[in-house]
Amino acid sequence: MTQQLEPIEKASIDELRTLQLSRMKQTLHHVYNNTPHYKKVFDDHGVHPDDLQQLSDLAKFPFTTKADLRDNYPFGLFAVPMDEVIRVHASSGTTGKATVVGYSQKDIDTWADVMARSIRAAGGKRQDMVHIAYGYGLFTGGLGAHYGAEKLGCTVIPMSGGQTARQAQVLQDFNADIIMVTPSYMLNIADELDRQGIDPHKLKLRLGIFGAEPWTDALRNEIEQRLGIDALDIYGLSEVIGPGVAMECLETKDGPTIWEDHFYPEIIDPDTGEVLPDGEEGELVFTSLTKEAMPIIRYRTRDLTRLLPGTARPMRRMDRITGRTDDMLIIRGVNVFPSQIEEQILAVNGLTPHFFITVKREGNLDKMSVAVEGLPGLHDSQYAPIAKELQHNIKSMIGISVKVEVKTPGKIPRSEGKAQRVMDHRKG
Repeated sequence: MTQQLEPIEKASIDELRTLQLSRMKQTLHHVYNNTPHYKKVFDDHGVHPDDLQQLSDLAKFPFTTKADLRDNYPFGLFAVPMDEVIRVHASSGTTGKATVVGYSQKDIDTWADVMARSIRAAGGKRQDMVHIAYGYGLFTGGLGAHYGAEKLGCTVIPMSGGQTARQAQVLQDFNADIIMVTPSYMLNIADELDRQGIDPHKLKLRLGIFGAEPWTDALRNEIEQRLGIDALDIYGLSEVIGPGVAMECLETKDGPTIWEDHFYPEIIDPDTGEVLPDGEEGELVFTSLTKEAMPIIRYRTRDLTRLLPGTARPMRRMDRITGRTDDMLIIRGVNVFPSQIEEQILAVNGLTPHFFITVKREGNLDKMSVAVEGLPGLHDSQYAPIAKELQHNIKSMIGISVKVEVKTPGKIPRSEGKAQRVMDHRKG
C-alpha cells in the first residue's frame, strides 16, 4: 500500500532548510522575550536572536543541559503563562530533581501529529489496533504513543507497563497489530508468552515500535525472529517533546528519520562542544522549532550517534545510539557501553539478552563482572564453556577482562520499563 506522505516529507532539502531557518528565528526570539533563563544566558554569551542569519549561526548560541532544567525546577523554563500550559510531564528524578516539561494545546497537537507520522512511517495504518505498554503518567512514553495512535485513527489498547501476564493474554485475545514498548520489556513479555504456551508467531502482531532505551541491531534480530514481527526504532526525549522526534521507516529500516521540520539536530564533540560534520560520531543536540510552552535551545541529549543522509525521506537520519556520555563506563582506561556488552552476548549461542553489569574497585583496579541468563534447557555443564566464550569475545572485541557468570533462566531482575543494566559501586 502506497503511503500518503505529508508535503514536508517530500520537500526538497532547500525547502526544508528555509522552513527551519524561519522557525529557528521565531523560536530564538520567543525564548529571549519570554524565558528569563534564555535572555540571561544569551546576554552572558554576547548573542542575540538577530545574530542568527543562517542555520550554522546556531553554533554561536549556548547549550542547554539537564542541569539547566533542574536549576529552573519546576516551571522556570516555560515561555508562556501557566494558564496556557495544559499539561506537564516530568522525568522520574532518580538521579536528582525531576526535569519538568510543559505543553500548550498547540504543543499537544504537534506531538500527536509527529507521533501519528511516526507510526505511519513504521507501517501503521488507520485500521490497526495498537497495544501500548509504555508507562502512562508523568513519563511521556504512554500518552505520547496514545495520542499519536488515536490521531492516526488506530484503535488504542492503553495497557501501560506492568501486569506482564495480562499483557501476554491481551496480546492474544485482542489481536493487536502493533505493540509500542521498550525493547527490554518486550523480551519480558515474550518470556511470558512462552510461559503461557502462546506461540508468538500465531499472534496477529506484525510490528513493534521500540524506544526509550538504546538497543542494538543484534537485539532487533533477536526480537524479530522470536516474535515474527518487524521491529523498528523510535527516538524521543521529554525535554524536546517526548517520543516522536525521530522514527525508523519500514521501507528502509536503516535508522530513525528525524522530523526536521520540528526538531533541528546537531552533532557535537562532547568534550569541546564543537559542531561536527554529518557522518561523524558525537553527542546529539536538539533545538525545538515549533514548541510554544517550553522551547529548548541546543539541548545536549548525552546520546552518542551520527547524522546520516536521508533515504526513505529527504530529512536526515540518526544512526543507532551507541551509548550515552553519562552511561559510559571507563574500565582501566577503556570506554565501555552496555550496548557493546549486549552485542557480544547476542553473538554467543545459548545466551538470552537478559544481563546485568557490576563494577567495583578493588585496591587501585576496576573490576567488572557480567551476569547473563542462559537459554532454557541448557545443562549445567554447558554454563562454564559459554561463560568462557563470552569472556574471550569481550576481551577480544572491547579490550577488557571481565568475570562472566551464566545464570539459570529467570535469575536476572526484569524491568517493566527502561532496563537497568549497570550497578557501578565506584559511585557509591
